[in-house]
Amino acid sequence: MEGLLVFSTSLLFCALVSGSSFSEVIFPNFTASNLLFVDNEGAFLFSRNGTFKAAILNPGGQATKFYLCVMHVASNTIIWSANRDAPVSSSGKMNLTINGITISDQGGHVKWFTPPLKSSVYSLLLTEMGNLLLRDQFNRSLWESFQYPTDTIVTGQELPVATVLSSAVSNDNLSTGDYRLAIADTDLVLQWHGQTYWMTSMDTRAVKNSNDKVNYMSMNSTGLFLFGQRGLQVVIQIILPPSNFRIAQLSASGQFIISGFSGSNRRQDFVGPLDSCQIPFICGRLGLCTDTISKSPTCSCPPGFQSDSRNWNGCLPIGNLYLPMACTSTEKSGKSNSSGITYLGLGYDMDYFTTIFSEPIKYGVNLSVCQDICTASCSCLGIFFQNSSGSCFALEDKLGSIILNKGDDNEQMGYIKAEVVATPNISSSSSNQEQDFPVVALVLLPFTGFMLMIAVGFLWWRRWRFADKKEKKLCHTSSHSSEDLDAFYIPGLPQRFDYEELEVATDNFKNHIGSGGFGAVYKGTLPDKTVVAVKKIINLGIQGNKDFCSEIAAIGNIRHVNLVKLRGYCAQGKKRLLVYEYMSRGSLDKTLFGGGAVLEWQERFEIALGTARGLAYLHTGCEQKIIHCDVKPENILLHDHFQAKISDFGLSKLLGPEQSSLFTTMRGTRGYLAPEWLTNAAICEKTDVYSFGMVLLELVSGRKNCLTRSQSPSNDESNSGGTQLTSSSVSGLVYFPLFALEMHEEGRYLELADPKLEGRVRSEEVEKLVYIALCCVHEEPGLRPSMVNVVGMLEGSIPVSHPRIESLNFLRFYGRGFTEASMIEEGTEQSEIISFPLAKASATSGTIGSYSNLSFISSQHISGPR
Repeated sequence: MEGLLVFSTSLLFCALVSGSSFSEVIFPNFTASNLLFVDNEGAFLFSRNGTFKAAILNPGGQATKFYLCVMHVASNTIIWSANRDAPVSSSGKMNLTINGITISDQGGHVKWFTPPLKSSVYSLLLTEMGNLLLRDQFNRSLWESFQYPTDTIVTGQELPVATVLSSAVSNDNLSTGDYRLAIADTDLVLQWHGQTYWMTSMDTRAVKNSNDKVNYMSMNSTGLFLFGQRGLQVVIQIILPPSNFRIAQLSASGQFIISGFSGSNRRQDFVGPLDSCQIPFICGRLGLCTDTISKSPTCSCPPGFQSDSRNWNGCLPIGNLYLPMACTSTEKSGKSNSSGITYLGLGYDMDYFTTIFSEPIKYGVNLSVCQDICTASCSCLGIFFQNSSGSCFALEDKLGSIILNKGDDNEQMGYIKAEVVATPNISSSSSNQEQDFPVVALVLLPFTGFMLMIAVGFLWWRRWRFADKKEKKLCHTSSHSSEDLDAFYIPGLPQRFDYEELEVATDNFKNHIGSGGFGAVYKGTLPDKTVVAVKKIINLGIQGNKDFCSEIAAIGNIRHVNLVKLRGYCAQGKKRLLVYEYMSRGSLDKTLFGGGAVLEWQERFEIALGTARGLAYLHTGCEQKIIHCDVKPENILLHDHFQAKISDFGLSKLLGPEQSSLFTTMRGTRGYLAPEWLTNAAICEKTDVYSFGMVLLELVSGRKNCLTRSQSPSNDESNSGGTQLTSSSVSGLVYFPLFALEMHEEGRYLELADPKLEGRVRSEEVEKLVYIALCCVHEEPGLRPSMVNVVGMLEGSIPVSHPRIESLNFLRFYGRGFTEASMIEEGTEQSEIISFPLAKASATSGTIGSYSNLSFISSQHISGPR
C-alpha cells in the first residue's frame, strides 16, 4: 500500500513537470514561451475541464507580436491579455517566480510584470471561469486577471463601477484601441476619445428598474445586469436568450457584442449600437455613413469633400483647403489663428454622433456667433448649429464620421472648420509698387474703414433690438405680465412661430383634420412648402409661459422614429399652439375602423411593433421618464407605408428621477383606462402597457373594444360549434376583451381576427398577439410586461409570456358594466355622464367585491389637464 502511494505521487509529479501544459496549476521557477510549447500552440496551462487555456501566442499568425493570453478554447476567443501594449517576439518568455509574473523579450528585457504582492507566490491557477490567479501558501488570492480586464468579460465576472474596457486595435493587434466601455454609476457607456456615442439605456431591450446608483456589471445565464445596493437591486437589465456561457466583448470596430455558446456553436445575442453608422469612426474622418437595410454601412464623402487618396481614412476638403489639427491638452487655453479660417457646410440631412449626448456650448446665438466661438478655440474642429433654438454644438479634439439621416427631418446643420493653404509672398516688384502708393490713400482708407465700421455697428444694434422685442413677445403674455421671463433662452426650444404665421399657414384655420383632448388640429403649409399639423391647445394645465416653454423644450428634444416630431410652437398672449409634422395617413382609428382599404395583417403587426417601440422609448429611453396616459388609436398616427407614430406624448406628465410615480388626477379615455385609475392605486408606466394591450386587441379584431354588436349565429353555426353568444355578450352587445379571453381559453384564435382579412392570417399569428395583449391587460400592474419586453416578444427576441387567467377575471365584470352602460347610453338622448358599478374578483380569495360607483364620460376624455 505504501509503495502504491509513492508510485502515485511520483506519477503526479511527472505529470506536473513533463505534462505541465495540461495542468491547471503551476508553481514558481516556471518558464514558458511559444518556442517551448510550440507543439501545443503556445499553451502551458489549462483550466480543470479544458474550457480555458493560458498561452504565449500571436493572434492572426503575425510573426512579430506575441502576447500572454487567456483563451476560451471552444471558440478560440481571447478573453484577456497581459502585455497587450508591450508584445514580445517569438522568443519572448513568461517567468513565474515567488514575486509574481514577468514577461521579457530577448536579452532579458522586461516588458510586463504583475504589481508588487503582499506575500510570496505559491502557485498560479487558471480557473474554470477563465480567471488567472496568483495564490499564496494559504490559498489566498494575491492577484487575478479578472481585476485587470482588457476588452472582454465572461459569465460570472463582475465589473465594478468606474472600470473601463478598452478595445483592441484589431483582431491581430491587441494593443489598446480608441474605443472605451465605462461602467458609470447610472449606465453602461461607450466612448471614443472621451466622447459618448452609445448607452445601454438607448436599447429597447434594456429595462431600467431603479434609479439607484450602479455598483457593478455582471452576466449570467439569463442576461446582462447592472446591479446597485451591493447586488441587492437590479438597476438596468437586458434579458437575453438562455445560455450557460457568454462572452461580452468591446470589439475593435467599436461595438459591444454579447455572444452565447453551446459547445463550439456561437450565437450573437446582443449588439450595441445596432446601427453601425452610430460608431464614431466607421467611415473614417468625415466619411459619410449611410446605413442600408442589410445593416452593412456604405461609406462615401459629403459634398465638397473627396476621399483621402493615400488610404481610406476618411475624407478631405476639395481645393486649397486643409483640416486643422486640434491643439493638445496643454494648449487648450490658447486661441487659434482666425486668419484663413473658413467653414464648409454639410447640409441639413446630416448628423453627428455627439449631438444627442453633449450639451450646446452656447444657447440662443446666431450662426455667425457660433462660428466665431469655434474659430477662437484651437480645440474646436467644427460645429453643428440648430436654427430653431440657436443651440451651438462644438466638435472638439477629434473628428469622426458623418451620419446621413436618410431623409429624417433635421433642423440642424454641420459646419467643418478648414484653413486656406498659405499663398506665396508678394514679389519684390509688388513691394516696389507699394512704395509709390499715394499718401492720401494711406490717410483716407483707415478713416473710411472706421466710418464703415460705425455704420455696420449701428445697423447691427437696430437689428438686435428688433429681434429682441420679437423674441420676448413670443414667450410672454400680451398683457403686462409681472413675470420676468426671457424664455427664449430655455435650452432646446424648437422653432417659434407668430400666431399670424400659423393663421396664414392654415388659411385661417379652415382645414380641420381632427380633435383631441387638448384641442382641434388643422392642416397647414409653411412658406417652405412643408405640410404641418397645427394643434390649438385648450385647457392646458400649465401655469405661466415659462413653464409652457420649458415643457415644449422637453418635447422638442425627444426624437424617435415612432414618435410624432414637434416642429415648433406659438406662445403669444393667451394663445398656445403646437406645430407637428404632418402624418399623411391620419390616425389609426380612421384607418382601422373606417370604411377605407383593409389593413393587412403584416401592416397591423408593424403598427403594433412601431407603437410598442415608441412607448418603450418614452418609458426608458428619455432623460425623463414619460407616461403617455392616453394610448389609443386616435393618438397613433400613420405615415407613409403605415409607419406608426405616437402623438400627444409630450403633453402627459413628465417624471424626473426624483419624482413619485403617482398621479392624483384621472385622465385617459373610456375603454383604455387601466384598473388602477379606478381604484386610486399607484399609476406608473404599466398604465400605458394596459392601454397598449387594449389597442392591440383592436388591431387584431378591427373593431372597437368597448361597444361592439355581436352577430347572432345561425342554427347551423350553433349546431356545428361556430361562434355563439357567450357571457361576453348581452342583448347583442359584446365587450371584446372578454370575448378574446373566452376564445383564448377555448383556443379559438382565428375567430378573433378581423373578418375583413378573409383568411389572410394564420391562427398562430393571431395567437401570438392575443397572448401579448392579454398579458398587457393583467389587472395587477406588476404582472404586466414592460414595453421593452413587449417589443422583445413582438420581435421574437424573448419568449412570449402566457396570460394569467386569475388576473384577467376582472374583464368579466368590466364586460357586464360596459354592456349595461352602453344599453343605457343607447336609450338616453343626453347621457354625457353614465355611472355604473363594477365588480371585482379577488384573485386570492375567490370572493367578489365591488368598486365604488364610477363615472365614465361617454366617448370623451376623463378629467385632467396634463
